[in-house]
Amino acid sequence: MSKKVLVIEDEKDVLTYLITVLEDNGYETISATDGIEGLELARAEKPDLITLDLQMPKQTGTGFYRKLSRDKALSNVPVIIISGIPGRHLAVKKPVAVFDKPIDPDELIAAVKKAIG
Repeated sequence: MSKKVLVIEDEKDVLTYLITVLEDNGYETISATDGIEGLELARAEKPDLITLDLQMPKQTGTGFYRKLSRDKALSNVPVIIISGIPGRHLAVKKPVAVFDKPIDPDELIAAVKKAIG
C-alpha cells in the first residue's frame, strides 16, 4: 500500500505540480487549499506526511500546524514546509524539511523518502 501525503497549498499551479511529483513517485495524494480544509482532511484521512504552505486564505499554515500539534492522533505526522515567505523555518516546530518556492522535485522526493520511505 502506498503512503498517503496531504498537500495543503492554495496556489492551483503549485498544488498541481506537487501532486504530480508525488504521484509520479508512487505516493497517494489528497489535497486542501486552506488550513481549515486541511485539518478536516487530516482527521478523516490520517496521512503519513503533510506538505504545508504557510500563506493561505481562511487559515494560515501556522494556524493549521498549531491545531495539528494539539491533536493526539495527528501530532506525530511529519510536516514539510513549502513556502516563499521569510522566516518560514520558524513557523513549524521540527519540520522534516523546509523548501522555498519553486521547489526542486528531486529534493522534495528525497525529503519525503527520508521521512516516510
